[in-house]
Amino acid sequence: MAAVGEFAAPILLSSAVVGGNSSPKGYVSGNYRNSVAIGRKFRSFSHLYTVLRNGWTVQSPLFSPKVASSASVGSSNFVEEPATNVKFLKLLNIPGCSSSLSLLGTGYRERVFAIIGVKVYAAALYVNRSIFSELSSWKGQSAAEIQANLFLFQSIYQAPLEKSLQIALVRDIDGKTFWAALDEAVSPRVKQPAPTDESALSTFRDIFHGRPLKKGTLVFLTWLHPSKLLVSVSSSGQPARVDATIESMKVTRALFDVFFGDSPVSPSLKASIASGLAAAL
Repeated sequence: MAAVGEFAAPILLSSAVVGGNSSPKGYVSGNYRNSVAIGRKFRSFSHLYTVLRNGWTVQSPLFSPKVASSASVGSSNFVEEPATNVKFLKLLNIPGCSSSLSLLGTGYRERVFAIIGVKVYAAALYVNRSIFSELSSWKGQSAAEIQANLFLFQSIYQAPLEKSLQIALVRDIDGKTFWAALDEAVSPRVKQPAPTDESALSTFRDIFHGRPLKKGTLVFLTWLHPSKLLVSVSSSGQPARVDATIESMKVTRALFDVFFGDSPVSPSLKASIASGLAAAL
């Protein structure tokens, strides 16, 4: 048990560069896959910060490893998001969609608690492949140019073609907490909401309230067209039904902006999509 004034944290710290900084003296308890297991006791959060600042990253069930690259690797049918090791199908069939959707990019969402980045979910965007002809005017642009081009991402949103955001939870979370975090980002973007917009947000909220979301739960947010969004939640693979329909241009646009606007909640996802577009166009 940690003594009074000590911070107890069961974590593994690994050097940012193999052969780099030596381990914090007096805390090494063993080696594990190029990592060192660090004892549970830290005198304070500032002490933990000092350890992390010296080039060590966290590797444990409580604190996920910080990965610089968001490039995806995978097998013939799946693509693996490297920071979370979540595997996404390359082709997705969603209730309500007229055809299969193709994977365009993957990423992850991270929240910071007491200076520690904790990964909450992996995410992937799927699109109707006809979208590429809608974006042909951007052919030849680099991934960096595409990522910075807000007009291009608005064109994806405005295109009357199906697209779906799949969210895969990598830890248990209750539905109320999940919605609170999403609503914190969505609601400020809904300017001067009309009653129809308030109703849409209420419908959105009711999907998650009182619903435990276990690790591995999948949430699908599918734009049939700019003003109509289908929401499906599944604990066992691809969804079999639609849980709710959101019909509000302001709400659906705000949700798209949360992930693909100029301040996306998952920069790694937007960067991966930009790379995918640069290769496909």
